[in-house]
Amino acid sequence: MDQEIYHIPALLPQTIDALNINPQGNYVDATFGGGGHSRAIVERLAENGHLYSFDQDEDAVKRAFEDGRFTMVYGNFRFLANFLRYYGVDAVDGVLADLGVSFHHFDDSSRGFSFRANGQLDMRMNQHAKVSAATILQEYSEQQLADILYLYGELRQSRRLAAAIVAARRSAPVDTVDRLLEVCKPLISPQKEKKEMACIFQALRIEVNGELDALRSFLEQATAALRPGGRLVILTYHSLEDRLVKNFMRYGNFTGNAEKDFFGRINSPLKQVGSKPIVPDAEEIARNPRSRSAKLRVAEKL
Repeated sequence: MDQEIYHIPALLPQTIDALNINPQGNYVDATFGGGGHSRAIVERLAENGHLYSFDQDEDAVKRAFEDGRFTMVYGNFRFLANFLRYYGVDAVDGVLADLGVSFHHFDDSSRGFSFRANGQLDMRMNQHAKVSAATILQEYSEQQLADILYLYGELRQSRRLAAAIVAARRSAPVDTVDRLLEVCKPLISPQKEKKEMACIFQALRIEVNGELDALRSFLEQATAALRPGGRLVILTYHSLEDRLVKNFMRYGNFTGNAEKDFFGRINSPLKQVGSKPIVPDAEEIARNPRSRSAKLRVAEKL
């Protein structure tokens, strides 16, 4: 198996260092993907240490490796607590999640994650899920589409885009990449085409996979599962998920409002490690351009 073709993890050494691995500890890699992080974690574990890696994508699960210190969990990380209970794990020493989409998903045109090649608009991480991007574009109301594009894509012209999609689908389904490009391009400045098409695809992908709801649930469950002193290590790639992670690590909630106790201390189960996120340096970005938007945030359980 060629790991690099599937995915090149961003900030790999920094991520592994941030976990502060105890060789005898239990760890979670909530996003197995190509297995780069998982392999690096297992290499640092003793015989009695263990890693539980999660992925809901069959393509990723097929890439699991055999090791007595490793368990592959075929499931969404939003069910972290249930699976840890199933495996008899009371607490873990570290939890990692890389929230980026694997290179494989962007590069496989049959999955519909990228606007760079034509294919069906699928975007399901879990290929057994019922709702695809094509389903959303065909069945959601104009208002629902506008809300998705505005909230998850942060697109100012969300209403005009939604109206164009609804008008276009009356004559033919908007179910392929090329068809969506045909509908949206007239409403996008040529100078901003790549950026805004990426925002449209991001919005659809988030809705298809319920990504932000899953992230909220995961962060709460991961924190509850950590031992005192355990590390929560998250790689984000866009402002929506990064804001949730930052607020949760800093304030223990997703609103960004500090709730303080009688003594003026913030009520949070975590304390941030480092005042700023870790980002790739110029050398890494040159080597792996897709890492350029990565932000690594770290927190420790109090």
